[in-house]
Amino acid sequence: MEQLPCPCCSGQLKVIGSRQRKCINASGEKIILIIRRLRCIDCNRIHHELPDMLVPYKLHVSESIETVLSNDSELSVISDESTLNRWRKWFNEKSDYFQGCLKSITIRYGKESVEDKSDLPESKLQRIWHYVGDAPGWLARVVRPIANLNLWIHTRLAFCP
Repeated sequence: MEQLPCPCCSGQLKVIGSRQRKCINASGEKIILIIRRLRCIDCNRIHHELPDMLVPYKLHVSESIETVLSNDSELSVISDESTLNRWRKWFNEKSDYFQGCLKSITIRYGKESVEDKSDLPESKLQRIWHYVGDAPGWLARVVRPIANLNLWIHTRLAFCP
C-alpha cells in the first residue's frame, strides 16, 4: 500500500479502479496483468501504476527488450526480426533523451557523480549505463524514474475529427 505522489503536481493519488494490461514475456507467453488506475486529488489526472517489468506503450516485457538492446547472444527472445529492429530503432531515437533525463534527475537529487568521464567514445547504451549500471534490470532502472517524474514521452496520438 505504498503511497506515491502524483508525477505531475505531487498531490495525493486515490485508487479509482483497475484495468487489464496484456504483455508478452521472454518465452513468448501472453500474460494479463491487473493494473491499478489512480486519480490525483489535486490536478484530477489519471495515472496507471505499471510494474517494473513493463515499459510504457510496449507489449513485450522489459527483460526481452533489454536482452535485444544489450546484444546478449546467450539469451533468446521469441519475436520476429522486425519487432527486434523496431526496439533497436526506438532505443536509438530515445537514448539521448533518456540520458538527458537521467542526468537531470541525478542533478535534481544531488546524486551527480564527481568522477571524470573517459575521453574514449562510448555507445549510447554505455552512456546510459553510467547512470543505472549494466546489471540485469537496467532498462527498468531507466524507465521507472523517467515515468514516475512524468518525463516519459508517449507515442500515442489522438486524432480529432
